[in-house]
Amino acid sequence: MEILGITLNKAINLVFPYRFFGTHSKMMVNQTSTTNTELNRILEILVRGMMDHLKDNFLGAYLGGSFAHGGWDAYSDVDFVVILQRDLRPDELTELRVLHARVFINDSYWARHLEGSYFPKEVISDLHKTDIPMWYLDNGSLNFERSTHDNTLVVRWVLREYGIPLAGPPPTTWIPPIPDVLLKKEVWKTMHDWGTEILEDGYKLDTRWSQAFAVMIYCRMLQTLATGRVESKPDGAAWAMGALDPQWQSLIDDALINRPENHQKWYQPSDPKKVEQTKHFLRYSLEEGKSFLDG
Repeated sequence: MEILGITLNKAINLVFPYRFFGTHSKMMVNQTSTTNTELNRILEILVRGMMDHLKDNFLGAYLGGSFAHGGWDAYSDVDFVVILQRDLRPDELTELRVLHARVFINDSYWARHLEGSYFPKEVISDLHKTDIPMWYLDNGSLNFERSTHDNTLVVRWVLREYGIPLAGPPPTTWIPPIPDVLLKKEVWKTMHDWGTEILEDGYKLDTRWSQAFAVMIYCRMLQTLATGRVESKPDGAAWAMGALDPQWQSLIDDALINRPENHQKWYQPSDPKKVEQTKHFLRYSLEEGKSFLDG
């Protein structure tokens, strides 16, 4: 049927641009993915736009990170992963740039703190393809870049175990079980390489955010080496308070206290004494991590 020279489906899509037909007619968008109504609104706009632009290339979208773990707060970024039938074409990438820009200008903190990657299904389902850069959008950025930032076993593990579907089937559809030995090997390499960079001043802990973040992330990595699980940073810190030498409790407690209003800590210089304590903690963590790995 035609109305004023256009098909009925096209006429309906002009009035209701986020109703879908064909492939996506039965794919629903999760409108209650989190307990935050404002974030749910932003995510629905984003995911419906993805589905509209990507069409048959869109297989699913998922929340990861702190929202999947349950360790988020009012200053968290919003980690997402999109599963694709194939890699993005140039025209699809252009359309996604426009979509993310339109979401970004919404009057919402969450709209400006989205971070995620677009994975072809054959990459995310292969545990040995972690060296392939994906199309990635950094927190607060509108510039897509090729990056391996999210192409890790840690991201896959969190997505498989805790990921929240925004649209599409459960994440276990795409991600196979991840053996402990592979997960721990990846975490140990990150611990060792980043720890070496910090201790050699290649990465400087010169802000309150970076200093506290280093403490929290090393607590979580140690927890993974000890348990084979990837929990939230607050959970990792709580585990460390009970599992590690008591001498580090005040440093860990201070890092936990620093979590609120994290974005402000980006611009505040770190305490030199705490930086030195953090470097000592990293040396200790590398020793403990090696013992967990060998044990």
